[in-house]
Amino acid sequence: MARSHLTLAALASSAVAGLEVSGARSFSLGGASEFDSALLSGRDGQTYIIRVPTSQAAETEQSADLVSLRALTTGIRSRLPFDVPTCLGQAPVGGTRALVYDFLGGHHIDIEDVPPGDGLAGSIGHAIAAIHTLPTNFVGEAGLPVLSAAECHTSTTSLIESAAATGLLPSALRDRWREASADESLWQFQPTVINGALTVDSLLVEDESVVAVLGWSALRVGDPARDLHWLLAMNSDATEGALGAYASTRQVATDRQFTQRAMLYAELEVARWLLHGREVRSQTIMDDAVAMLDGLVDRVHTNSATPLSTATGPILAIDDVEAMLDRTPGDRSSDDYGHAGGMKPVVDDENSPAS
Repeated sequence: MARSHLTLAALASSAVAGLEVSGARSFSLGGASEFDSALLSGRDGQTYIIRVPTSQAAETEQSADLVSLRALTTGIRSRLPFDVPTCLGQAPVGGTRALVYDFLGGHHIDIEDVPPGDGLAGSIGHAIAAIHTLPTNFVGEAGLPVLSAAECHTSTTSLIESAAATGLLPSALRDRWREASADESLWQFQPTVINGALTVDSLLVEDESVVAVLGWSALRVGDPARDLHWLLAMNSDATEGALGAYASTRQVATDRQFTQRAMLYAELEVARWLLHGREVRSQTIMDDAVAMLDGLVDRVHTNSATPLSTATGPILAIDDVEAMLDRTPGDRSSDDYGHAGGMKPVVDDENSPAS
């Protein structure tokens, strides 16, 4: 049974020394959540949020997020043009722990609502570029994954082969993804700091500006294309504005290989959904993933978009991939200050961070 906001308020008072709660209410962004959450008003005039995971997966994610937030020191945060949550305290409860954060203002947006032009789209591009221009050394010092381009390539190849090993991956997609993985020209890039789990639901927005970014459980050094594939699902003019702002901030070109890797990652989200279904032994999820893969094959063969590599045929438009991902059951809803929508963050290495 969900914990009441009054119970959560009492937990917050024990988690944060000196916190005096003057008001509390349950807080959820909709749908079944993997966290019990409450929004708290303090006598100091500040607003706080408390979250308690309600599943092992949520607890693991919360622990990883906490490690990342601790790694984002004041100095690192000063380089970012947006706010990042701060964990203010924790308290044990029922075999897990409650975490209290400062509450960040702003509102979530739907990807189709990002207007064309340089306003919000440009702010999104600048925000992502700011993450990617952070110095990489703090990531390794915090014990978080630091992956080379070769390791990113290897993990992608491993994912493809794991999906193929299920016997449920259509041969057309298997061959297409293998050919893209084998195209060495796609994998010549400089790894950067990446959020690793970024989606439109990660962003809090005010007045056409990104004011906060949530969900840092997959922070690492890796392929920057991983943070940008979802941009291609926006209105084409908005995508152009976001990528243009990103390129100008980083002073790099979002070249053909960059875009093709991003598109490959988008298609592979369906494979991840299939593997997730197998991992949790959910026939419903696996059946859904198989239907999505079949649809992906059909759309690939009827779409004349950019190929993934010189060897592959036309690819599925990125918005078609995102449209299919949006209908996955269960964990596609966003929750309070957790992983922001979508499937769980991708893990490119064998070691998950722990608090």
